[in-house]
Amino acid sequence: MRSGDADAARAGLTPGARDPIQLSERWLGHVADSVRAIVRPRSMVWRCISDRTALVTGAARRIGRAFSLGLADAGVNVVVHTFQSTAEGQALCAELETRGVKAWPLAADLADASAISTVVARARDLAGPLDVLINNASLFEADTIEGLCYEAVERHLRINAWAPLVLSREFAHQTERGHIINLLDTKLDSGDPGHVSYLLSKHLLAALTRMLALECAPRISVNAVAPGLILPPPGQDMDYLERLSRSVPLQRVGSPQDVVQAALFLLRSEFVTGQVIHVDGGAHLGAPRYS
Repeated sequence: MRSGDADAARAGLTPGARDPIQLSERWLGHVADSVRAIVRPRSMVWRCISDRTALVTGAARRIGRAFSLGLADAGVNVVVHTFQSTAEGQALCAELETRGVKAWPLAADLADASAISTVVARARDLAGPLDVLINNASLFEADTIEGLCYEAVERHLRINAWAPLVLSREFAHQTERGHIINLLDTKLDSGDPGHVSYLLSKHLLAALTRMLALECAPRISVNAVAPGLILPPPGQDMDYLERLSRSVPLQRVGSPQDVVQAALFLLRSEFVTGQVIHVDGGAHLGAPRYS
């Protein structure tokens, strides 16, 4: 076949066709088809989450507060769950409303099994159907293997694993499509001998994240975020985190906004479920254990 015939065949012309205009039009058509196959419309790959409604547990303090503010900045209405920080929750709702969204305070004790089962229904009564559930509330008490007792394990399991399970189940019953995000901890990989009950409960929540991702598919995506050195624990300051940051591959401390951005990515994604995003500067890769 002559070179001109080969060019014509590749362009979709019959051998011997040498019309340069026809050749250019066909070639441009092939290029356009290839580009459309690669670059899909933004609405197909990056979901807009404004005007959605989220329930955030433990929303008034620390990372929960950052979640609430980040959602509001993305145009998401927020049901602000609190337990003992009721005044802070009400103040946060007022702040969220200044950002152009709706916000509602909701107080409930997640250690109370009867209270847990009503939280989603109460949130729906306040705000209408929920699109997002962020299981952020956690109990974090110190204990060791030597001093471990059943009561401590049960307290942590009730708030850190059982409550997210019940809330997720109730959430799934009231929505056609939605997202659940659980808050884990990078210490699931590195270990923490000073918080055994806490770590056990978070291991269970990690397992539940995978199980719920399968159970709730295809209507609901279930993922988790595992923060590392983000905020100092009670009784410590940022100097404490700065010292620990030397054991992290990225050699620095993160911020609550880093965790929020990971959560927003998961909420906007159309095709991610059952995943854990570590927001820990690489600590989960095998850096020396925090001490």
